[in-house]
Amino acid sequence: MKETTTNRDPKSSSALLSRRSFLGAGAATAACAGAFWTGGTVRAAGEDSAAAPVVRPPAGKRILLSCKLGMIPRELEGKALSLADRLRLAAEAGLDGVDLDQAADCTPEEARRAVQTSGVFVHNAINHAHWSQRLTSAKAEERDQGRMNIEHCIRVSHAAGGSGVLIVVGSGNDGPADVIEERCRAEIKKLLPLAASLGQMILVENVWNRMHYEHDKPPEQTAEPFIRFVDSFNSPWVGMYYDIGNHWKYGQPGEWIRAFGRRCVKLDVKGFSRASSKFTDIGEGDLPWKDVQKALDEIGFTGWATAEVGGGDVKRLTLVRQQMEKAFGI
Repeated sequence: MKETTTNRDPKSSSALLSRRSFLGAGAATAACAGAFWTGGTVRAAGEDSAAAPVVRPPAGKRILLSCKLGMIPRELEGKALSLADRLRLAAEAGLDGVDLDQAADCTPEEARRAVQTSGVFVHNAINHAHWSQRLTSAKAEERDQGRMNIEHCIRVSHAAGGSGVLIVVGSGNDGPADVIEERCRAEIKKLLPLAASLGQMILVENVWNRMHYEHDKPPEQTAEPFIRFVDSFNSPWVGMYYDIGNHWKYGQPGEWIRAFGRRCVKLDVKGFSRASSKFTDIGEGDLPWKDVQKALDEIGFTGWATAEVGGGDVKRLTLVRQQMEKAFGI
């Protein structure tokens, strides 16, 4: 006898639908039980996944040492180097990883492929166009492009296996301090959903951009303006990429590190001489490295320290690595 909708018990219909849904879900679960997700393709558990190795930095190190990709030449001894080749040079020099500060030059897929091919960890991404396409610009189209540049860096860092992006928030020459600060804050807030979804921190670097310090004032300034800016987001996805050498001219790096505390997520490393007012190699000049070591210990810093000095071949990169080890007492 054919069943019609007119004489079906509504409760029976609901029960039948519920049972069918349950059985369908069970079948789907059974079908996927021996599979895993590979970023767009469900692959059977027994299939070879060696084509996509997981690259990790050395384990158990409190401070991991890296250099900027821009310190590694694109050509050596007349031979053009691929991105993977350049990453390998950092590893040959004994570095733990690389900060991919030329992220505009590659796609997320290319960054991932270079990491997997070289076996060298990339912990961060940067697009130096933040100096020209600024989040503080009065022009909306420049702010939009600056934000899109950072979005690209977030995706590149995530694809490569990294954990953050360094940004220069803008320039104090773009307008009154309160106006430009609100401009860049509004743009960074738009980035937070993407940063959170991909597990990438947005890290503000202290640079000579006339923001959050007094550019023409004498030293012994404090880190409080930077702290207020970072804290204004009330977000675990915004922190500091503290450049130790940049603001030795303006304040005590050890005291800044103590003030930043947990906000100090990553470090840029270079030397600076107050006496001659110029940047130097790491360990040269008059920067108080012993107090930097003490301050990092006091805040329990663990993470990446990246050289930002003149680069070169493996011999030069090895020297930079040794200079960092001495500066940090490791």
